[in-house]
Amino acid sequence: MPVKMFQGISGILLAIMISSFTDMASAASAGEYAAQHAEMLRAIEADIAGTSAYTGLNRFSDTVMEAMRTVPRHEFVPRQLRSYAYWNRPLPIGHQQTISQPYIVALMSELARIDAEAVVLEVGTGSGYQAAVLAEIAKQVYTIEIIEALGLRAQATLERLGYENVKVRVGDGYHGWPEAAPFDAILVTAAPEEVPQPLIDQLREGGRLVIPVGAQGQVQLLKVLVKHPDGAIHETDALPVSFVPLTGEGQ
Repeated sequence: MPVKMFQGISGILLAIMISSFTDMASAASAGEYAAQHAEMLRAIEADIAGTSAYTGLNRFSDTVMEAMRTVPRHEFVPRQLRSYAYWNRPLPIGHQQTISQPYIVALMSELARIDAEAVVLEVGTGSGYQAAVLAEIAKQVYTIEIIEALGLRAQATLERLGYENVKVRVGDGYHGWPEAAPFDAILVTAAPEEVPQPLIDQLREGGRLVIPVGAQGQVQLLKVLVKHPDGAIHETDALPVSFVPLTGEGQ
């Protein structure tokens, strides 16, 4: 009996020690990037000012900026690129895909106008970074990635970081996620040449679709589509952008 008790206590202590070491490592990692993270936030604020003539926005909400401040971007980039994680620029994540520029992530989150009760769909999970930012704001995030390896990696990262309000699916995002619809907002992180009708159909009345549209090699426009109660769609252009193409059956 004494031996069994000792083993049980040792197991508990080991679990506590492992948990403590994990927390310490996470805190040390965050501390290592703190200055770079702060510089990223300043770069976002500079871009907000520099693009206000296009977007009409002189500032982003405290909620969006707090989400950008909270999410550890270095956790979503390949380990060999972590020294660049907080640069205000896109970075490759493999499979000819990128993690979006932090300013664009913040801008799309701002244009979505979501709150703590929102249910959001993201098409194009990529690294999972945009989903994490949305999860800091919204009640529930559904995100779809067509490249299996990226989808599974993003899911593992989001789970490891404790984002319990994000559901990841590997599949063709062109068709949305019908069984979880309607959505308060839909964000698309790859550019189709035309806005997918299934995504418009899955918007709630008053919902907002934030999506880059345009052919590769040509000017793309980040658009905001708002669905009115009568089903009419009001469309505005927010900013010229450059995204990887949306792939799938509809493209």
